[in-house]
Amino acid sequence: MSIIMYHGKDCPHCHAMMPLVDKVEKELNVKIEKKEVWNDEKNADEMRTHEKAITKSCGGDLGVPCFYSKKTDKALCGETGYKEFKEWVVKNK
Repeated sequence: MSIIMYHGKDCPHCHAMMPLVDKVEKELNVKIEKKEVWNDEKNADEMRTHEKAITKSCGGDLGVPCFYSKKTDKALCGETGYKEFKEWVVKNK
């Protein structure tokens, strides 16, 4: 799968997105790779390598939750609704 979810362990917005991620994975038969960045420096470093695409989507910051597509070099940042999230995954998987 070409989509990564960067998240923080104690981030309430990340926790809110997890059921939507699970639902999209099942409905679309896709796997979204989940990488914790608040406590895992290796994952945080990896997230920074996609800084240009992520900060464009996150209003200039490296925020979480953040969904990044390796295929399209696009990001979706923040807590979103199910419909918006699913449409983004379909376009960027």
